Amino acid sequence: MKGVTVINHPLVQHHLTRLRDERTGPEEFRRALGEVAALMLYEATRSFAVRPVSVNTPLEKARGCRLEREVVLVPVLRAGLGMLDTILPLVPHARVGFIGLKREESTLRAAFYHKSLPADLRQFEVVLIDPMLATGGSAVAAMDLLGEHHVRRVRLVSLVAAPEGIRHLRRHYPALPIFTAAVDRQLNEKGYILPGLGDAGDRLFGV
Repeated sequence: MKGVTVINHPLVQHHLTRLRDERTGPEEFRRALGEVAALMLYEATRSFAVRPVSVNTPLEKARGCRLEREVVLVPVLRAGLGMLDTILPLVPHARVGFIGLKREESTLRAAFYHKSLPADLRQFEVVLIDPMLATGGSAVAAMDLLGEHHVRRVRLVSLVAAPEGIRHLRRHYPALPIFTAAVDRQLNEKGYILPGLGDAGDRLFGV
């Protein structure tokens, strides 16, 4: 699918398999989700703009680069927290925003229960973090909110995606880069991804 990067690195796929396994308990699930998130971040940030700089090593001057813009990591609560803990040490200078969304089981629509973001995001590189791209409703709602904060550069990191969710997101945000470890077969009647890995938040926190 155009604009969707499926990360097929063996370690990413290894950890994804651990996460799919129904025998994986909360402790191992948290560990595997954090490990795969860190690996996915490398691919998702590959296109970050950099500027050339020079530094003095203990021996001589060396050329290098620094990120052109500040980074804002935005996990979608609550499952996104499971990916934040290992991503943040890789970009420790990043700011962190939060978007709390709950899916209404009867309508499958996303409803906000928490918002915490910098007022103006136009100068930032924003990484939106949500383990599951299912119906796409949460992703669209999150993008709408980021748009209200004037976001210009954003990419979505989602562990598993459904074709229906990608299509829905594309109708609203056709240029949004999506990074995922798998595009699964379909959604079931309750809006869960098949084969998927169940409810990521429930498995992450054990409730």
